[in-house]
Amino acid sequence: MFAKKLFKNKKGIVGVEAAIVLIAFLIIAAALSYVVINMGFYTTQKTKETMQTGLEESLTALQLDGVVTARTNDSSNHILYILVPVKLSAGRGAVDLSSSSVVVSVYLPNATLMNIYKGANPKTTNVTWDDLIETLALGDNEAKFAIYNDDGDTLLESNEKAFLLIRLNATNASYMLGEYQTIKIEVRTAKGAALTVVRTSPGGLAPKSFVDLG
Repeated sequence: MFAKKLFKNKKGIVGVEAAIVLIAFLIIAAALSYVVINMGFYTTQKTKETMQTGLEESLTALQLDGVVTARTNDSSNHILYILVPVKLSAGRGAVDLSSSSVVVSVYLPNATLMNIYKGANPKTTNVTWDDLIETLALGDNEAKFAIYNDDGDTLLESNEKAFLLIRLNATNASYMLGEYQTIKIEVRTAKGAALTVVRTSPGGLAPKSFVDLG
């Protein structure tokens, strides 16, 4: 009788041990599942961030906002100044146009100017050719931004417009743009792809005249 009771008690102990082991397995499985799910969410979030960053870098921060115009030299039929109007691309935040954040490169038929950018000038008055030339005071092979409707800083914001004025060389033929010649202008900001502008000058250029480059 005593042996039979002892046998029953042993069976009870074995059942409790099995239950403890089963509970331990369930806790470990739940913990692993939590880790796996968390890692999945983390990976998904990182993938989303990477895709968003890649998309932002593939789109330009600036876009053309009007016609590219030019002005020839006073004494020759070569283009001396080129004016490129730009604004923020749709959905973009403010872009810093300071000299440390922008690179402007110009590719001419006979020369390449890797970085001629000299900074931005806040501009709140009406923009005219003479006004821009006088205010920006560019030397040979230099470029600056003038920001219209500006609030006094070098940030280009959604309610503002910027004019990139480029001055080429007035005397060195290698840095001049003559009739039927193509120029490529590349504006690279701190974020986003570069804005590239390619234009070909027309024939019949006259000294001290304005040219519509399209």
